[in-house]
Amino acid sequence: MMGFIQRYGLWSDDQSQMATEIADRIKAEGAEVIRFSFPDQHGILRGKTLVASALDGAFSSGISIASSLLMKDTAHRTVMSVFAAHNSTGMTEMRGSADVVMVPDPTTFRMLPWDSGCGWMLCDLYFRDGRKVPFATRHLYRDALTHLGQAGYDFVAGLEVEFHLTRLENPALACTDTGQPGKAPTVSLLHRGYNYLTELNYDQLAPVFDILRRNIQALGLGLHSLEVEFGPSQAEMVFTATSGLQPADDMVLFRTAVKQVCRRNGYHASFMCRPRLPEVMSSGWHLHQSLCDRESGRNLFMPDDDTVPLSALGMHWMGGLLDNAVPGAVFSTPTINGYKRYRPFSLAPDRAVWAQDNRGAMLRVLASPGDCASRIENRIGEPAANPYLYLASQVVSGLDGLARCADPGASADAPYDAQVPMLPQTLARAIDALEKSDMFRQAFGDSFVNYLVEIKRSEIRRYELEVSEWEQREYFDLF
Repeated sequence: MMGFIQRYGLWSDDQSQMATEIADRIKAEGAEVIRFSFPDQHGILRGKTLVASALDGAFSSGISIASSLLMKDTAHRTVMSVFAAHNSTGMTEMRGSADVVMVPDPTTFRMLPWDSGCGWMLCDLYFRDGRKVPFATRHLYRDALTHLGQAGYDFVAGLEVEFHLTRLENPALACTDTGQPGKAPTVSLLHRGYNYLTELNYDQLAPVFDILRRNIQALGLGLHSLEVEFGPSQAEMVFTATSGLQPADDMVLFRTAVKQVCRRNGYHASFMCRPRLPEVMSSGWHLHQSLCDRESGRNLFMPDDDTVPLSALGMHWMGGLLDNAVPGAVFSTPTINGYKRYRPFSLAPDRAVWAQDNRGAMLRVLASPGDCASRIENRIGEPAANPYLYLASQVVSGLDGLARCADPGASADAPYDAQVPMLPQTLARAIDALEKSDMFRQAFGDSFVNYLVEIKRSEIRRYELEVSEWEQREYFDLF
């Protein structure tokens, strides 16, 4: 009998071949369970764990999972009605938290080095009739890459990810610590900071770095370097450039791997942009990007001579990134906390501007004639961003720039003084801009934009109802 995946032709030839190889590998390596995961709207992995003997069924019929997982905010609260006759998704297929189907992608299979006998695989979401779930962000990024490929280009991306590594003192697992969200764990520092790239501070991080490095390399994620960042207990890891879906797939696995490995070893890793730690420095996600010719593999951003910073195509792509930076901030910086990073003279951008090799600009151009690694570094992102949405937003913004032959303007030698559009100072302002963006609505569809706007506004409403420590200090004794 033909299974769901075969009936609707949901696997490529490569995926079908890989599925056969994985079944043999699982038996040979003695895998006992397999985690099947999909990236939700926030870039958080969700899914189910099956015993190894259930693999054949998963590879035939997929795995059912509740569609309400796509209606949750960052506190895991379901913010759209699942029992009303209609909800704002407009999808009757999701009414009553009806199941959708996780279809495994065999090309993503890994054995998890920190969990003996455990395999892992990414999945894509489909409705029961074989249609793609339109709110599944891996589909969204794949569709953007398809449009780019039709123009003859491949998108190449390299990741620089900053995050905070601390020692776990209290995991906050008392019964009174629960909630949506629960109480944050208590941590202590691994180094005191401000000694950027010093060997002494690296040595303080070396014990946990070594644990992380071995696991990340065992996953085959292309780790290039481990670095001590500027702030207390702040670290950075850099990865070699890859193309297609891989940069986003690697990022989502990297984040969950780091958090899981740290927790198992008495540490805590946070990709929150600006944690509430004394003297903290904000963490960013710097996304290096370029286009390659699909047939020849030639870097299409490389300038012909020293008189121009990038090729004409590269300049138009950069113009698209700048023109769409304000509404695109929802994808690069999707949390309320992330906007506290956009401040002047902080090695983070505060406006949509480019410059040559200048870390104060949003876009830093690193290119020269004959340099096959010529690229644009976008410094706008936070490490908590959904990698599929962040990268998809870059692709559609760049394509928009190519279509319009967008002009990025002149290089800004003083990026914090440039007379250009400011980046949004709050998530609410970014959401307002996204809601009005014809470009993103055309690229991602009205239903997806409306869906994401509603989820993010629900987070903002919860935030505005909270009484902050600042308010308590400011008003409680005064009035």
